[in-house]
Amino acid sequence: MLRIDLNCDMGESFGHYSLGTDKAMMNEITSANIACGFHAGDPAVMRKTVRLAISKGVAIGAHPGLPDLAGFGRRRMEVSPEEVFDMVTYQIGALNAFVKQEGGILRHVKAHGALYNMAATNKPLADAIADAVYGFDSSLVLFGLAGSEMIRSGIEKGLRTASEVFADRTYQEDGTLTPRSMPGALIKNPERAAEQVVQMVKDRTVTAVNGSKIGIEADTVCIHGDGEHALSFARVLRNVLGREHVNIQAF
Repeated sequence: MLRIDLNCDMGESFGHYSLGTDKAMMNEITSANIACGFHAGDPAVMRKTVRLAISKGVAIGAHPGLPDLAGFGRRRMEVSPEEVFDMVTYQIGALNAFVKQEGGILRHVKAHGALYNMAATNKPLADAIADAVYGFDSSLVLFGLAGSEMIRSGIEKGLRTASEVFADRTYQEDGTLTPRSMPGALIKNPERAAEQVVQMVKDRTVTAVNGSKIGIEADTVCIHGDGEHALSFARVLRNVLGREHVNIQAF
């Protein structure tokens, strides 16, 4: 039977965090990527989100990003592989402290935002992230854009990798995501997004913006929790995958 993991970025808030949408979203996903304080989140939010994920039986992952709170980690920065290695190590360690205290297990690592996109095409940065993950715990799964340098670096290092696809983003003919600055980068219709995921899971292809079909591996699907209709989006996706007999479970 075909299967897919549904992941979502979580804990991207500050201070008096009520869990709100995250609490409902945890019922729909199988993996949570929890912000580690650099692009979003703070110690209190990290602990509450870890506790929530454990209570819902959702796999926990660290979501390290660039040190850019004002830009939500989505602005590119000039960083060296050495700096990336240290900042990723630091953030994994911070989240893992809360995971251990709450009696959970850290399962995976997924870079955030600009760091994720930079490492998708920049081999030295991808190697730095893979090295940091492997050096911290070689049993962790490394999430990365399907077909990217991040996946290649993880495999070369000896890590288990999960090729990630996106329900609500369009693709370029080279397999990269359409930049958010370009028209048509986002898919706002839940049914259309679900159809794209079904195509990626069942046919192992995705239709690029120019109409061409490209091959793609899909182990985990990202649902953006900060979207305007994220919760309904996730529910539609689950329903469609269920109808297509795709089993939803953590990678």
